[in-house]
Amino acid sequence: MASSFRILLVEDEPVIRELVRSLLTESDCEVETASHAADGLKLAKTQTFDLVLLDVVLPPVGSIQLDGIAVCRMLRADPRTAKTPIYMLTAKAKKSDVDIAMKAGANGYIHKPFRGAELMDLVSALKTRAVTPV
Repeated sequence: MASSFRILLVEDEPVIRELVRSLLTESDCEVETASHAADGLKLAKTQTFDLVLLDVVLPPVGSIQLDGIAVCRMLRADPRTAKTPIYMLTAKAKKSDVDIAMKAGANGYIHKPFRGAELMDLVSALKTRAVTPV
């Protein structure tokens, strides 16, 4: 049996985190969640994921403030996560926000509010790519 498609969701809003987790779990994905950057980085470095969904605006933990852009850069710099697809899932929708995320190494950008179908289409495409022989 093929291993499940694993997704890391780093999102500080509990309602959105649960909505996305529920939606993706219904599509036979295994979803790990983190509510701030430090937990997201720890999970990304200790487990393997097929996709990372990152909010741009994340809360500080103590005196440490890391946003999703910084997390994206850190994941791209780490050989263990350098090739993992990273999609920003955020309300920051200006063209400059998208440009910054793409320069940081994001593969794509999903604007909040998003349609569930948009997210599911992305996951479906990535699942297909993951099992297609190269």
